[in-house]
Amino acid sequence: MTELKTSWTGAAKLIDLQKGRRFGAWFVAEYRLRNMMKWWPAIVAFGLGNPVLYLLSVGVGIGTLVDKNLGPNAVDGVSYLTFLAPALLASAAINGAMDETSFPTIEGFVWEKTFFGMNSTSLTGRHITGGVLIASLIRCVFTVLLYLGVLLVFGAVPLESVASLTFASIFAGMAFACVMLAVSANIKDDDGFFAIIGRFVIAPMFMFSGTFYPIDTLPIYVQWIGWISPLWHATNLGRGLSYGHPVAGWLVIVHVLYLTAMLVVGYYLSQRQFTRRLAK
Repeated sequence: MTELKTSWTGAAKLIDLQKGRRFGAWFVAEYRLRNMMKWWPAIVAFGLGNPVLYLLSVGVGIGTLVDKNLGPNAVDGVSYLTFLAPALLASAAINGAMDETSFPTIEGFVWEKTFFGMNSTSLTGRHITGGVLIASLIRCVFTVLLYLGVLLVFGAVPLESVASLTFASIFAGMAFACVMLAVSANIKDDDGFFAIIGRFVIAPMFMFSGTFYPIDTLPIYVQWIGWISPLWHATNLGRGLSYGHPVAGWLVIVHVLYLTAMLVVGYYLSQRQFTRRLAK
């Protein structure tokens, strides 16, 4: 009988380490997307249900009363539904992107500790940060496209503004997601933290960012909430791109620079905190 001989070639020959380093962020994003697919019915239901309910109750319901009493073009020169649409789209983008950078981050560090398992391979904190944000971007794009489809069915936005509104909304969503990821990476235990974020950050941002009425109609002592809110910057930019809302050139630059600063600083702090926490 011939003796079978085996030889151990080593992990370095069995696994392409360079491929892991080059495409590590995409492997992490694939893992996150596979997890996300477990909940795809809920994601689609919320993605379609939220815009339909908001547009029926606020855009059509309250909007009909506003247009009837103040005139069809009394709010910023357009119907109330058209005025409302860019704000709802930007809000949906922010919420969609945030969903993938809040609880999943706690899951990776605390509950299932999957990030530590990833970090024990050739993946680094930079790869994991990038992968989480790629997954967040895909969730954000999917949410925005669903919402836009509903807005188009309701006639809330002109077809020619779809591309620009999509860009402005996703820009805001990812800017907020980067900051949220940096915050989430510092949390040792949820302990109601995200509920506090929802009540004292998301809700005021939604209410005081010019979502339902022009921001300059608010008292000056609460307008500052809108000024520092990515939702207002994206909404004001979106209204200018959607139906020609007058936005000064310098203000357009402020909108873009503010959202860019949130995105860059948030990403830098996220990457640094991921690397530090995974090294412990």
